[in-house]
Amino acid sequence: MPEFRLTQVSDTHLARRHASLTDNFHRVSERIDRHRPDLVVNTGDLAFDGPNSRDDLDFAKALHEALPVPCRYLPGNHDIGDNPTAVGSPPSQPVTDTHRRQFRSVIGEDRWQFEAAGWCFIGLNSLVMNSGLGCEAEQFDWLASELSRASRKPIALFLHKPLFLEAPDDPELPETAIRYVPQPARQRLIEMLDAVDLRLIASGHVHQFRDFTYRRSRHIWAPSAGFVISDARQQRIGLKHVGLVEYRFRPDSVEVRHVRAPGQVDVDLDSLLSEMERRDES
Repeated sequence: MPEFRLTQVSDTHLARRHASLTDNFHRVSERIDRHRPDLVVNTGDLAFDGPNSRDDLDFAKALHEALPVPCRYLPGNHDIGDNPTAVGSPPSQPVTDTHRRQFRSVIGEDRWQFEAAGWCFIGLNSLVMNSGLGCEAEQFDWLASELSRASRKPIALFLHKPLFLEAPDDPELPETAIRYVPQPARQRLIEMLDAVDLRLIASGHVHQFRDFTYRRSRHIWAPSAGFVISDARQQRIGLKHVGLVEYRFRPDSVEVRHVRAPGQVDVDLDSLLSEMERRDES
């Protein structure tokens, strides 16, 4: 295949009770229907509250299955829980084997590899990193095997959390540690990736679009397809608006296009939380 077109959506946060997020996903779906990429990858937080509501996962899967092209998925913290960090408070909803199994039973595999257009594509579950769960070690062993078979192909890595803000040795800070792959798992992952031709790292989670290059690897942070987070709640690092990312892979090259689907609306997290409070009070 001389060319492979991939669309990345992320942080859709779907639930039947949040019509505004569903509407944004429908606008994304319409763009996908018009452009018909070869594959859609959702890099996590498919559901609004997967650990506590299987129905959120069921609803998210149904909407993705209605797309006219195949999909692959990776879990986010709102799908299976969050991973612990060396600094800061423990996560209120920690990642568990039970939630991971639920994700796999409803959504599908939480890690994957395939090849297209001369590239090797790898998807990782970043939420089990630093968790101490048995699946964390299994995934590192699986990754080592896949990297050894990459045969010098350029690699595109997909995961929910970005690796870091500016550089691999960025210090972990209590207020931001949950944004990135935590240490010491991050260092182990980076050491493994240093041995291969890693060209692209595509993530989500931060609800901001960002595009930067560190050494030979281009880092793409996909915006949320669902909602934005105000500056009062979160530092502005990149572009804060809903959207998606489209890629065009050719042997030894990739084009990246950050787009906003016609009709998508910048739903604000504060408005969602207020809506939830009103619903709880009624």
